[in-house]
Amino acid sequence: MVKLNKIYTRTGDAGTTGLVDGSRLPKHAPRMQAVGDVDEANSAIGLAIVAMNDRPEAGWLTAIQNDLFDLGADLATPLPEGEDAPWALRIVASQVERLERQIDVMNADLAPLDSFVLPGGSPAAAAVHLARAVTRRAERSATAAAADVALNAQALAYLNRLSDLLFVLARRLNGNGADDVKWVPGASR
Repeated sequence: MVKLNKIYTRTGDAGTTGLVDGSRLPKHAPRMQAVGDVDEANSAIGLAIVAMNDRPEAGWLTAIQNDLFDLGADLATPLPEGEDAPWALRIVASQVERLERQIDVMNADLAPLDSFVLPGGSPAAAAVHLARAVTRRAERSATAAAADVALNAQALAYLNRLSDLLFVLARRLNGNGADDVKWVPGASR
């Protein structure tokens, strides 16, 4: 378990931050952008949980928040070349598969889409849509970082699946899609 006695260390005052392996890199590095965007997605999910008023799906999101801390640690731990790092905390396939099962359960009750869905409907659904959009940004940042440095493929898959889950959850929160706000092309011309 992590123990934090002191919140500030002054080690980042010059614009660098430490990775799990002890190496340092600029705070603006693509890897750190991805870590920050995952943290922001986690915060947006926290707001969505509050908006859900104790619905059972909130427990799923709390587990996902924990996964996102794991994912942040994964992104902040360089993949060693040609060797395994069994000590490293990594997102694993079973975490991605859990999201897929949750998507399948929720999607089974939803009416098929006949239009794109606008972010909105109920306050809870709107909060989940916002979390979805922030998660998509985290995914873009992570794939951009992966173009520069090796990242765990399961971490990237997790972010992709999470945004899908959040979309389906928002529809579920909108009366299983009955209260979705649908896009009407050109309606405001």
